[in-house]
Amino acid sequence: MTSERDDVPADLVREHMRESRASATRAVVIIAAMLLVVTVLHLYTNTLGANAALHLLYRRLYYVPILYAAFVFGKRGGFLAALAAAVPFAMHAHVSLGGLFGASVDNTLEIFMYFIIGGLFGALRDLEERKTRDLRQVSVRLEDAYKKLEERAIQLINIQDYTQSILRSITSGVLTVGPDGSVTTVNPAAERMLGVSEYDIVPKPIRAIFRDDGGLSEDVTRVLAGRVPVTLREVTVVTSNGRHIHVQVSSSRMRAVGGRILGAVVTIEDVSEIKALTEQLIRADRLAAMGELTAGVAHEVRNPLGVIRASVQLLEDADCDRSRIYEAADVIKQEIDRLDKVIKALLDFGRPSSPTLVLTDVEGVLRDVLLFTGRFAKQADVQIVELFRGDLPAVLADPDQLKQVFLNLVTNAVQAMEETGGRIELHTSVEGEFVQVEVSDTGPGIPASDLSKVFDPFFSTRDDGTGLGLTIVHRIIDEHGGHIEVDSSDEGTRFRVSLPTAEDGVSEGD
Repeated sequence: MTSERDDVPADLVREHMRESRASATRAVVIIAAMLLVVTVLHLYTNTLGANAALHLLYRRLYYVPILYAAFVFGKRGGFLAALAAAVPFAMHAHVSLGGLFGASVDNTLEIFMYFIIGGLFGALRDLEERKTRDLRQVSVRLEDAYKKLEERAIQLINIQDYTQSILRSITSGVLTVGPDGSVTTVNPAAERMLGVSEYDIVPKPIRAIFRDDGGLSEDVTRVLAGRVPVTLREVTVVTSNGRHIHVQVSSSRMRAVGGRILGAVVTIEDVSEIKALTEQLIRADRLAAMGELTAGVAHEVRNPLGVIRASVQLLEDADCDRSRIYEAADVIKQEIDRLDKVIKALLDFGRPSSPTLVLTDVEGVLRDVLLFTGRFAKQADVQIVELFRGDLPAVLADPDQLKQVFLNLVTNAVQAMEETGGRIELHTSVEGEFVQVEVSDTGPGIPASDLSKVFDPFFSTRDDGTGLGLTIVHRIIDEHGGHIEVDSSDEGTRFRVSLPTAEDGVSEGD
């Protein structure tokens, strides 16, 4: 079922066809009338005397309907009109004008001229009609192309308006930079953040809109040069009006569809408030950790002092009993050694030595650790298995501090399996830009309630432990720019240490 809107073009087509048929009919009637008039003039005009000249004129009048037919109907119409004119003229010429051949051969030539004129003029008309039709088709195609182009332009304008609306609405500052490093566009958030207008910024170099850009212009230069596709970091910038802002800045390359570099997009996020809140949380955590540390120190010191006090009282009541005096003295020395151990651990934790960073082979450090712990592990019936990759990239680290880290992890794993024996695996790998070392054991594991406390000061599952070993391990890994993770179950515990690989061009001793 068609709608009224679909019927409208069909009605127009039918109307056009009716008009075309009516026009063709009128043209046929006109042509026939003209041929009839000329033929009648030939028949009713005397061929003698002065009227002979009229016959010469009348036979030329046949060209009028022929040309008109060729003009209206083309080459076919011209031939048919020529034929319609040639038949009565030939009959009249045969009867009254001396025949078609012999002395009156010009009559035959006249008939040929009818066909030639009708065919040539009709052919010209057909050629012009084809050109007109081709031009009309080209015009229609151009009109369609123009409409499509207009629609595409409207779409592009809408997309541009939509994009501009997004840029105006987002709270992050966005700047676009041309291939030469000059600013091309700035959104309102960036204007508010930097305290300048787009009119004042464009087309200045990006370094010119800051008193101190914190290395932002160098990042943009690296991106535009193709050395890196994107950069992301937190910096403190100083605006042209002297305002210090802690921002997170990302710079990414902007390419055309064909791959040509159009410039770079710089996104600036003001994280000053987040940084202030983070510092407050860090201070609160430090205060809480200090409170826990103080409580732990008091606990660790109070117990030996209590034992020493009881031993001194025993000495006072010994009445020169040398065995009791020796026994009390041994206890006092043991507790003093315990206090010394706690104090030494506190000093190592509270005043850490600065690492001496050199290019370090992690697997070489692990082999040294195995030399130290091999005998201890064998005595505890613990097997240590090396699963080394063999081609690890070097890391920039302090070898002695790394030995302290892995010695602590391996020793803790051996001590967890002293009674049952078991297996320790040391596995090395590379994940992205980090060297990873996993120390896993088959011990009883760490309870889920204690897993989040293993790196806290003075937390220990052993009676003779200080609870500072893993805390120091965590601090050393942090100072090397890495991170340490732990997961545990009934089947054992695994520590994963990740250390960043050394950058190209870093030499030993840098």
